[in-house]
Amino acid sequence: MTIIDTLAKNRGELENKLRNLLAKPVFLIEMDAFALPCGCKGLTINTRGLQLDDLEIFEEHINEYMKKTSEDLEVEPSFLFARLVPGTAEVASLNSRVLCNRCYMDFARGTGKQPRPDIYILNFSRRE
Repeated sequence: MTIIDTLAKNRGELENKLRNLLAKPVFLIEMDAFALPCGCKGLTINTRGLQLDDLEIFEEHINEYMKKTSEDLEVEPSFLFARLVPGTAEVASLNSRVLCNRCYMDFARGTGKQPRPDIYILNFSRRE
């Protein structure tokens, strides 16, 4: 199976799981693998129909789904988060990221689920 076939399969499976969990239309319109210049790498999944309340209520299940999707795509699920549309409760994307050392330190200094108004942290594994 090619990388694009694997991305397509996992995108569809995650979308179906979220729709069944939330009992409403949720669309995962695009799933991308990325590598940033800073050294971070991972997955971004652009969403429509997902709200901050959904994350807060079903966080345990969404975390589990995101971890499985990440692992299926060979991405360490150490940092899972949602990016919010600024000033709204709309989730713009779900993300699984392997943080570079600099970005890790930026997030390690923060506290709480929302260290910034546009980020909602689902899982942050601290390094030892």
